[in-house]
Amino acid sequence: MTIVGAPVVPSRLPVAMGVIGSVLGVTGTSRPQISPDLQTAAEVIDLASRAIGKALRHLSSIGGADVHQVLAYDLAHAASAVETARSLLDYGAKGDHEGLITCAYTADMAHDLMSKLIGRESLWGLEPNPLATAVPFISTYRDPEFVASLADVQGPRHLDDDFEMVQDTFRSFAEKVIAPRAEHVHRFNEDVPEEIISGLAEMGAFGLSVPVEYGGFSEGGEGEYVAMVVATEELSRASLGIGGSLITRPEILTRALVKGGTEAQKAEWLPKLATAEVMAAVAVTEPDYGSDVAGLKVTATPAEGPDGTPGYVINGVKTWCTFAARADVLMLLARTDPDRSKTHKGLSLFIVPKPRGEAHGFEFTQNVRADGSTGKMEGRPIDTIGYRGMHSYEIALDNWWVPATNLIGEEGGLGKGFYYQMEGFENGRLQTAARAVGVMQAAYEAAYDHAHNRNVFGKNIAEYQLTRVKLGRMAVLIQAGRQFGYQVARLMAKGEGTTEASMVKAYVCKAAEWVSREAMQIHGGYGYAEEYSVSRLFVDARVLSIFEGADETLCLKVIARRLTEK
Repeated sequence: MTIVGAPVVPSRLPVAMGVIGSVLGVTGTSRPQISPDLQTAAEVIDLASRAIGKALRHLSSIGGADVHQVLAYDLAHAASAVETARSLLDYGAKGDHEGLITCAYTADMAHDLMSKLIGRESLWGLEPNPLATAVPFISTYRDPEFVASLADVQGPRHLDDDFEMVQDTFRSFAEKVIAPRAEHVHRFNEDVPEEIISGLAEMGAFGLSVPVEYGGFSEGGEGEYVAMVVATEELSRASLGIGGSLITRPEILTRALVKGGTEAQKAEWLPKLATAEVMAAVAVTEPDYGSDVAGLKVTATPAEGPDGTPGYVINGVKTWCTFAARADVLMLLARTDPDRSKTHKGLSLFIVPKPRGEAHGFEFTQNVRADGSTGKMEGRPIDTIGYRGMHSYEIALDNWWVPATNLIGEEGGLGKGFYYQMEGFENGRLQTAARAVGVMQAAYEAAYDHAHNRNVFGKNIAEYQLTRVKLGRMAVLIQAGRQFGYQVARLMAKGEGTTEASMVKAYVCKAAEWVSREAMQIHGGYGYAEEYSVSRLFVDARVLSIFEGADETLCLKVIARRLTEK
């Protein structure tokens, strides 16, 4: 990533503007003849990058993200948009249409950055109008007729043949098995159908990150990460609630085990995760501590089980534990060191077995303690406006016992739970971005189809400029988010890209809110009716900026902090 360290060199923008492709003879609703200008796009990206780099250094000098939260938040999103644009440059070189998408997105990014800056230049530590030389480029590639011309063709993905096969396979399953059930599950708040779980298991979806020696398909390299992104998008395109999120939770536990598990634990749990013999839920968040993981209160205290078996009893309350009823195990983060001053270093990660429960609430007891005491686990469902099927719960645990062998890393894993779970959460953010792309793709397709089949004032609404501009911008944002996701996947395969994973999540999830909203708006009154899928897509998109790291926390505590440190 080059934002903070971008070299401060004289901009060539004034020269580049002299060779930009111009609009040729645009009249009425005729398509503007604009050529892509990637050299100038790169100049605009560099100009924006240098402005953000200077602002980040200024932020660091005046107290940092905790003091100037609005500035830090805006900088995090602006930096994420710039990196999204940068990721498109290689894509834009693959063809004229790809180049036009790249230029359109870059102009959109620069315009958004300028709007953030107006009236706050001194707060950012910048001179007035730092992007002034980019205005001709922005004017050309934000021209309404030009953006409208992008409404019909989203551009190829440029996947390798192997990933095209992954896309085709998961799209076929999603359309045949998931999509026909999506609306019913959403409207009646039902469970994920078992045939979806078993079908994905047969396809190997839960073993994409499980190493081959443990029955999965992972052999390292970028294929594992890119395949996960491609599969997640296609499943989410059919349904976020009963498709796109199913493979995320086993993925998080898998990566935690691969990172910190003992050999015996890997041999025990990874094959079961790969085949869906064991389905997992993640129990990290607590009622008073959302993203502030260091403050967690749930405790795990040493206690003997039957026949003196060493183990731990877990006490406390977890919340927003998605899929907890259906899950066979919870990946649970608990405090094993009562010294709260140790914050993250006092936390350990456990695999907590449990029976399968009812979607609308469950209560279990266990009698495995050597002293005859009883453990209890109670799950209270949390009703939500969207993201239905997975179901979220508040879970109260009272002396729930687990063997010491279920502490990930066993004795060597004490105090390392936070770091093990973050191994999965970083990739979970990338997956969430892919889920957002899938939701956006479905929203665009629904809006495009409705626009071409709806007449208003004697005219098909797809012929109106405003509709076409909305569809054109949707197409650009979707491809930008998709290509950035591919790039982050490749970075993570090399052990890099943790900051970029947070950036792609922050940017794309906010974009999904706009795309789904405008898709609903294109439907007019029909978009507000539950019988149209776009209403489901709208409420589903809203959760994306909340889970896997709330947008504000992600921007302030992760993106802005890491960028200022650099």
